[in-house]
Amino acid sequence: MSETNATQAVHRCGARWRRRLPDARLTRPALRRLRAWTASQARRLGRAARRDDGMSTAEYAVGTVAAVGFGAALYKVVTSDAVVDALNAIITRALNATF
Repeated sequence: MSETNATQAVHRCGARWRRRLPDARLTRPALRRLRAWTASQARRLGRAARRDDGMSTAEYAVGTVAAVGFGAALYKVVTSDAVVDALNAIITRALNATF
């Protein structure tokens, strides 16, 4: 939405408020400040949305690299001689247990 469209939408919204709330006593300066604030918030949100373009791709790439690194480290630990011997001892003890 362009800035002029956002401003026009805010103006239409203000007119709608005046019709719905005739007793609200929105003065022209107060309504002008409300329109300016609403338009500035819309512009700020639009800029924030544009700044985040492509962020999810970078986050997925970093997460994938971290997962691969963690998986490689875990594989090295599990296949080391000490861990293999410990797992074999645990399994042997469990299979040879007397009931």
